[in-house]
Amino acid sequence: MSDITPPPPVDPEKLARQRYFALGLFRLSGAVIVMFGFLILMQRFSWVQGGKAKAMGAIFVMVGLFQFVIVPRLLLALFKKPAAHQVEDEHQ
Repeated sequence: MSDITPPPPVDPEKLARQRYFALGLFRLSGAVIVMFGFLILMQRFSWVQGGKAKAMGAIFVMVGLFQFVIVPRLLLALFKKPAAHQVEDEHQ
């Protein structure tokens, strides 16, 4: 009686490639943010100078490090959890 169609089967190799790409993209963008933060710390931009540059640069460096180190680990933990529809299928 349900009009909901089941999701199409997922190719595990394609899914693994997409996840690997996502992890790499997060690490790359984190590294870029860290480098941008160091440029701000060194006061290479005219739009931020002095103490504000040091504070803003430190914030960028910390955010970039978080994105480079912590976010990929959180994503890996999320990827290791089975999907909700897989858990339901196992219980039936």
